[in-house]
Amino acid sequence: MSIFKEHSERIVTGLALLAVVLIIGFIDNFFLMWLALGGVYILAFNEAVKLFGVEKDGLLIYAIGIWLVAGVYPYGDDLFVLAGVAYASAVAYNKELPWNDFLPFVYPTAGMLFILTMYQEYGVVSLLWLLAIVALTDIGAYAVGKSIGKTPFSPTSPKKTMEGVVGGVTVATFGGLFFGLSIVDFTVAFFISFFVAVVSVFGDLFESSLKRAAGVKDSGSILPGHGGILDRIDGYLFGAIIMLILLRGLV
Repeated sequence: MSIFKEHSERIVTGLALLAVVLIIGFIDNFFLMWLALGGVYILAFNEAVKLFGVEKDGLLIYAIGIWLVAGVYPYGDDLFVLAGVAYASAVAYNKELPWNDFLPFVYPTAGMLFILTMYQEYGVVSLLWLLAIVALTDIGAYAVGKSIGKTPFSPTSPKKTMEGVVGGVTVATFGGLFFGLSIVDFTVAFFISFFVAVVSVFGDLFESSLKRAAGVKDSGSILPGHGGILDRIDGYLFGAIIMLILLRGLV
């Protein structure tokens, strides 16, 4: 009860988000999923623009354009590479263009495109698997870290402990197995769950490093108790890339 009172706003927001995600997943319609992920992407893109300190206006139009193409092009993750080639060509032509303006097209763009592509190739169950792994990593790390955590994990995130990280990865690896077995065999499910859990930790660290560099506590304030969209999806952005690559390579 004390934990609920201390984090009531965060818990209520988290439950509301979970309900929305489960409803969208239950409907399992590509257009609805594309629309929902697109909304998340645009909000996250705006937050990334601020964190990276990008001053150029109008980048959102390009982000919207990329997502519109992803709705009809079957290999959405390729669009990230194509965007990189296009911008590199533009920089080669006009040396006044700063590379910093391209950073929001790497993060969160790459992760969101991989999430959409994973849904197209492996179905809604793969997204549920990803959701379970990252959520269990967070929950396990918090529970273990609060109870026995003593050893600092990284200066980037002082509250994280080595014990918490190990506990979170362990919980997520074994918990993720139950979701992964509907797609792959035991060994592959274990392997993927473990590596996605580990990478999600560093996804969280990466976003923390961006916030530290920008001098802000949260990436935004749209989610009561959680902060911004990037604060909520940071682990998924890294985890989705690794999961899709491993699924393609091992299945």
